[in-house]
Amino acid sequence: MDAAAVGERSEAVRRGPVVVALSLAVLYALLVLPDHADRITVAGFLRLPAEAIAILALLLLTTGRWRRPAAVLAGASAGLAAVLKVADIAAFQAFARPFNPVLDFHLLGAAMNLLSGAIGPALAFAAAVAAVVATLAVMAVAILAALRVARAVGGLPRWPTLGLLAAAALAWAGMHAHGTKAAGRVPVAAYESARSLALHARWTAAAVGDLAAFEREAAVDALDGVPAERLFGTLRGKDVIVAFVESYGRTVIDNPLYAPAVTDALAAGGARLAAAGVGARSAFLTSPTVGGMSWLAHGTLLSGLWVDNQRRYDSLMVSDRMTLNRAFRDAGWRTVAVMPAITMAWPEGAFYGYDEIYPAAGLGYRGKPFNWVTMPDQYTWSALRRLELERADRRPVMAELALISSHAPWTPVPRLVPWQTVGDGTVFDAMAGEGDPPDVVWRDPDRVRLQFRLSVEYALETAVSYATSFDLENTVIVIVGDHQPAPLVTGEDAGRDVPVHILSGDPEVLRAVEGWGWTDGLLPAADAPVWQMDAFRDRFIEAFSPDLAGS
Repeated sequence: MDAAAVGERSEAVRRGPVVVALSLAVLYALLVLPDHADRITVAGFLRLPAEAIAILALLLLTTGRWRRPAAVLAGASAGLAAVLKVADIAAFQAFARPFNPVLDFHLLGAAMNLLSGAIGPALAFAAAVAAVVATLAVMAVAILAALRVARAVGGLPRWPTLGLLAAAALAWAGMHAHGTKAAGRVPVAAYESARSLALHARWTAAAVGDLAAFEREAAVDALDGVPAERLFGTLRGKDVIVAFVESYGRTVIDNPLYAPAVTDALAAGGARLAAAGVGARSAFLTSPTVGGMSWLAHGTLLSGLWVDNQRRYDSLMVSDRMTLNRAFRDAGWRTVAVMPAITMAWPEGAFYGYDEIYPAAGLGYRGKPFNWVTMPDQYTWSALRRLELERADRRPVMAELALISSHAPWTPVPRLVPWQTVGDGTVFDAMAGEGDPPDVVWRDPDRVRLQFRLSVEYALETAVSYATSFDLENTVIVIVGDHQPAPLVTGEDAGRDVPVHILSGDPEVLRAVEGWGWTDGLLPAADAPVWQMDAFRDRFIEAFSPDLAGS
């Protein structure tokens, strides 16, 4: 052997322990990685993972040609668990729930659209590519690290090493049994990766089983066979508007970060409505979603079914379930959807039972977008009047509005203009360029929360302005939040409740809902009723359909 070869071999021998140590460190970090952002602390990584003991024991007990496949399996499992935990961190931040492999892959397209609106298409594409590369890199590094550890383990004395691992396992069991905690109240005995893999496998199986349960629920409907002429007798001749306000959650009423300003705005708005002869009643609904996926809330409220995941939503879309919209259409109303966030094909629209769908391109907006938000809420309200409510010789209209000015990234926030000046929306152009862009605002969580609060105040001010600027004697407006904003805004454990309001200039309308026990005005009391959102459809129909009494 020449001198160069001897030198290379000596260098490899010297590097061997370092490479093994690094491989062990990689596997250790992947195994103890937490699944919540607030648990990523020094104490969170100073733990004894049960999986490390199990992997080393597996590699010791497998010999010959079986050791390499065992190492690949161990490394792939550690890498997959780490990827799932990172996905959980992202899902908790966005939706206050873990990642579900079956239900959440469809969100990738929606996430890309939102990210493109916030940081631009090029950076969004780069971020997506980086995420894919990072995922593949984690898996590859985990497998390579496990293979390197397997080679090192092969040179250890088997039984003494197994004895040490048995002692470590006993120590782990003792710490787990006694609940030994490290600094920061983190359990020292860790099994994050095994728990993550087991939970995600269980959630995947549960998601498949849930679909069958949902189909059974959907097959039972109190409206089946009810003659259309018996519906909505109290509302004959009236326009009905159901307006979903994006990210309008109970947190704006309960959280001290937002409550002082928003509750004042609601109280003042209620006083303005009363002065204009418009009555209001308010309470809370529990939304099926948090932080996003607004379509689940829309489907839940309008169908009377609990639609809390995409599989349920997809199943609903191919069913013949009666929606609130379709019930109105069958009873003689013209049904329309005003959807400023719909910028692509929307085949789901056929399910709901609209006579007309107005996507973003069909609303005639010629102004500049407000980042992701295609047009301000005031323009959406104004477009409904221009396109439908100001028509001569028309039928009563049942309209569903998706109001999006309070959608992230919450910058810039529009301002109200006189209604007669809204026109084609170019009046808002100067506002669309004001303030810092999202990539600046989102560097500071306090600024994000401020912008969120201001956007909700704008959405509420716009709705109140509409209700007090136009005659509501023959109009009923339901204003409802679609979901709570993301945990970045609400904090942890904020719940899923959203405010709901019903407005009308006709006292008979409000008398029909006296039995609901809702709070008078726009500010729901702390003890106001809380319904699940899927209960709204039937209760609304029963309240305004006196001909159903006793049926």
